[in-house]
Amino acid sequence: MTSSGPVLVAGASGFVGRRLCRALTAAGHDVRAITRQPDGYPGEGKPVYGDVHDASSLGQAVNGCRAAYYLVHSLASKDFERLDAQAARAFGWAAAEAGVERIVYLGGLGSDADQLSSHLRSRREVEGLLGASGVPVTVLRAGIIVGDGGISWEMTRQLVHHLPAMVTPRWVRTKTQPIAIADVVRYLVGVLNEPRALGRVFDIGGPEVMEYVTMLRRVARLQKRPLVIVPVPLLTPGLSSRWLSLVTDVNTQTGRSLVDSMINEVVVHDDTIRSIVPFEPMGYDEAVRVALRERAEHADTR
Repeated sequence: MTSSGPVLVAGASGFVGRRLCRALTAAGHDVRAITRQPDGYPGEGKPVYGDVHDASSLGQAVNGCRAAYYLVHSLASKDFERLDAQAARAFGWAAAEAGVERIVYLGGLGSDADQLSSHLRSRREVEGLLGASGVPVTVLRAGIIVGDGGISWEMTRQLVHHLPAMVTPRWVRTKTQPIAIADVVRYLVGVLNEPRALGRVFDIGGPEVMEYVTMLRRVARLQKRPLVIVPVPLLTPGLSSRWLSLVTDVNTQTGRSLVDSMINEVVVHDDTIRSIVPFEPMGYDEAVRVALRERAEHADTR
């Protein structure tokens, strides 16, 4: 299918963005990839200069686009809430001024009835700010995304890889509903031209709800690695994030933001998306196998 106008992807060089650009291009869409370094952009689509943290750069990047994907966050910064709010507000207004018909945003699962972490509160705020200028926003809310290069997945993989035994805080008992990166991309592409998705919020997840500790154990089993887990209820989020930074390559600030969110249950409460973009999501074990295979393939090419 060929689109009637360019589709802009903000965050095109990221974990989700580069896969999305490839999928959109394969589906026949004219993709415009916003990047701060267009000359060095290695992905699919036409690179255009733009920086969501520089409002003056967005007008030209979004001009003429009929739709835009927003896949940006600033978790590595202590000031991520302010930065993400500022960027979302600027992007929404630039999209409105350019006549963009819809924005598609990938946010985070979590019940609004809970006391959400600062990370998940920020994701909710971004949802509202993107649409504040009047452009309809389609929101897909996901939990842990399983795929080579994803931060949450890399934390899981590296913990299992480096530690045959680990002490763990209370959040390992929190329920989550992980989803394969391929299925996230499939949903993102699927809602683009779907009238029933315009201006709506959807939960997306894989077929299994499980605790974080179960995820760790199943990765260990698939890799045939020993894993002994000893819960330590008094291990604080701050200590948890420092511990993660010691045994993984996730920086302390990003780790802290993610750990803080692990107190919140992130499961699908409304599966309406399944009737709008119908397919059978990949199971957790298969998603892990695919992620590990992709990592091995990338290691071979390096």
